[in-house]
Amino acid sequence: MEQEQFNPRTDLSVLNAAVDQIRNVLGNIIVGQKQVIDFLIVGLLADGHILIEGVPGVAKTLSAKLLAKSIDAQFSRVQFTPDLMPSDVLGTPIFNTKTGDFEFRKGPIFGNIILVDEINRAPAKTQSALFEVMEERQVTIDGETYLMDEPFMVLATQNPIEQEGTYRLPEAQLDRFLFKIEVKYPSLEEETAILMAQHTLVNKSLAADVKAVLSVQQIQDARSIIRSLFVEPKLLEFIAKIVNETRNNPSLYLGASPRASLAIVHSAKALAAIQNRDFVTPDDIIAVAVPVLAHRILLSPEKEMEGLTTSDIVHQIIKKIEVPR
Repeated sequence: MEQEQFNPRTDLSVLNAAVDQIRNVLGNIIVGQKQVIDFLIVGLLADGHILIEGVPGVAKTLSAKLLAKSIDAQFSRVQFTPDLMPSDVLGTPIFNTKTGDFEFRKGPIFGNIILVDEINRAPAKTQSALFEVMEERQVTIDGETYLMDEPFMVLATQNPIEQEGTYRLPEAQLDRFLFKIEVKYPSLEEETAILMAQHTLVNKSLAADVKAVLSVQQIQDARSIIRSLFVEPKLLEFIAKIVNETRNNPSLYLGASPRASLAIVHSAKALAAIQNRDFVTPDDIIAVAVPVLAHRILLSPEKEMEGLTTSDIVHQIIKKIEVPR
């Protein structure tokens, strides 16, 4: 995702100045995760939710918290546990003894950036509480509908290894995430840099110097600009061919829906914008295809037994389709 040098027709200077600040701040703390940081920013600008997957200790939660701290918006965190109830997330009506009426007390889901930590630790009943709010940006309680303030973004983390006390996320819920980002182990050099940085800290938090660089209004303005970016018809057809192939691929039991096609368009536009381009290229589409599609498709049992992953199949599909130039 190297930044290309050229002059866009749309003025992206303010957006890219803020993006560079976020990259620098997060990059100084989250060592060796440049692609993860870029995808977090893309998800924010594309108005999507993100699922961050990785083993414990690879800074999944820290990445989400730092992104939230770099935005002048309301941040809330929910730690999912097996005994968590939907009302613990959404809120609940409380009886007011003074007025004699029930008043709705909002839960932690009412915010701008919501960190749902260990999302796969809550049972299906609690998972279902997120369905409406993630898709429709509203919560319905006792027949009353409460709209969420914009921007509204769910950043969820999960551990792919641990099985005890966890619940598989329903496909309908996975489909509501724009991206699934896999956070890998750092390299030897990167881990050495992490140790050096931590070793030099004296009674100081890693996030102590992180300041907000984007306001809510700036995010809204940036999203409006990004939605207006140009995508050539042949690139839209390229996206449609990729997604359509997931529905006809013998290695897959479940293909992607039109929601996935739209997710690729929106995220490719945002990726182009943070690289100071006001148009989408095939490389943008290819870059976002795996994080958009891999969690929305299911392998056939035979391919799963062979040890293939959904990411492998997405790469195979892209290689089969002629890239427009």
